[in-house]
Amino acid sequence: MTTSADRTATTANPEPETADNDVAAPESAAGEPDSSRPNSARDLGRRIVARFGAATVAFTIVVTVFGALFAWITPPFWGHDEITQFGRAYQVAHGGFLPQRIHDERGISYGGDVPISITQLMGYALHDYTTNPEEPDPMVADPGSYARMEGAAVSKAEEPVWFTNTAAYSPVPYIPAAVGIRVAELFGLNVGAMMLLTRLAGLAAYLALVGFGLWALRAHRVQWLASTVAVLPIAVFQAGTVTADTMTNALAILVSALLVKALFLGDGLGRTETAALLGATLLLPVSKPTYVLLAMLVVLVPTNRFAFGNAATWKRFIPWGFAGLGALVFAVWMKIAGPTTDGMGLMRPQHQWNSVRPSDQLHGILTDPVNFVNTFGESIALRDQRWFIQFFGELGFAYIDVPALSMLACLFAFAVSIGIADRMNTATATFRRTLIVALTVLASVAMIYVTLYMSFTPVGYYIIDGVQGRYFVPLAIIALAVLLRWMPLRLTDVSGRTPTKGPAVAVIAATLVALIAALWKYYSIVWG
Repeated sequence: MTTSADRTATTANPEPETADNDVAAPESAAGEPDSSRPNSARDLGRRIVARFGAATVAFTIVVTVFGALFAWITPPFWGHDEITQFGRAYQVAHGGFLPQRIHDERGISYGGDVPISITQLMGYALHDYTTNPEEPDPMVADPGSYARMEGAAVSKAEEPVWFTNTAAYSPVPYIPAAVGIRVAELFGLNVGAMMLLTRLAGLAAYLALVGFGLWALRAHRVQWLASTVAVLPIAVFQAGTVTADTMTNALAILVSALLVKALFLGDGLGRTETAALLGATLLLPVSKPTYVLLAMLVVLVPTNRFAFGNAATWKRFIPWGFAGLGALVFAVWMKIAGPTTDGMGLMRPQHQWNSVRPSDQLHGILTDPVNFVNTFGESIALRDQRWFIQFFGELGFAYIDVPALSMLACLFAFAVSIGIADRMNTATATFRRTLIVALTVLASVAMIYVTLYMSFTPVGYYIIDGVQGRYFVPLAIIALAVLLRWMPLRLTDVSGRTPTKGPAVAVIAATLVALIAALWKYYSIVWG
């Protein structure tokens, strides 16, 4: 392949589709069935790809398989904050939508009641992953103990569980997990089956929401870039465990995909896509506060890209109305969840329990911004390499980094999918709109740091603590769209056309390599 500059980068319309689009476009992705042959599995596959898009089909198969495998092999409650995440999901499943104070001699605490047979497994898992033996022994001390506790019936007797950190989340990101818990109770499943079903419910939601976003991009080559983000090892691992991040990531990817289609590609949204974007504008801000600004970008989409029917003047205010309502719901929930930050210090070591004081941190930012900027700089200097690795995958509370092979494979997939992406439409993605998107991404990144500085970092600490690379995954697609808008270079073949078949195969192959290597490393270290 060769690299060529975009000669149409400053024109109003994107480049004509002169490339081989038998993967990108639904009509050409499958080709016409050969009427001379009987119907076959290959013909069926072509029709499925033509209907749903190649990236959607690949994503669905890959994430179903690897998400289910991660859900199966990850020991119970070994996911990111999975003890507190499950506790909050169980609370939501039984109607506990608001944060609830619980008695705790250590200080201010929030949580709720969970069946004792589950809390016993929680306690065992917590001890197990915090007292690991030296290499080469497996991290799991006794697989038989897990089997016995997972095989127990879910007890009716309950006891309080501390989950101040997740009590601050609204019920929205826990809806799939709550459904899984209620279904498990309906069928009288044991502890292990309830845990697995709760994980799989989140995986199903991730598949549905992200799959819809990729389906919306099925006629464009940028579908492969969105898919590359969605199948990062960390994203698939989280989709296979109980966490609010599963729903948050899915909604963010959905919003990003639809924004790329309507704003950066200048393509119109159908009725279902319009409803999905406006609905996600309400749900994403209350799934995780740091991504509220991403949802607000809906106001930049030209009104004629929505499926609003006739061009009545008042309809141009519909996106603004949804953005305003989303911001209002966000503000209301922040007011409700605000008091929980006073108990976040209990997540620190005992000598730091009283050192996390959001009001003092805010006062420090306002009165001595230079010190905050210096702390921010120190954080980057000391932790940026960890954030880079974590973007690809630090898998759960086993703290296992995905292997270098996985990261290289992901980088290769990014290089290919960025290289073949469509040229952005400068008529809709104007310089001003693109600049606003870029500034919004930067502001969202800043919100991640400020939030953790105020709610998790001890006063006077030398860095902003608690930042993890996985927090940047929901912003990746829209950030790369900005890059593509301002970067005229694309990959072409010797004839000057952008190929699709070969790059699509390369992206899928790289994804499989990344996930297989990550799964193999995780299983071998955890279980031996």
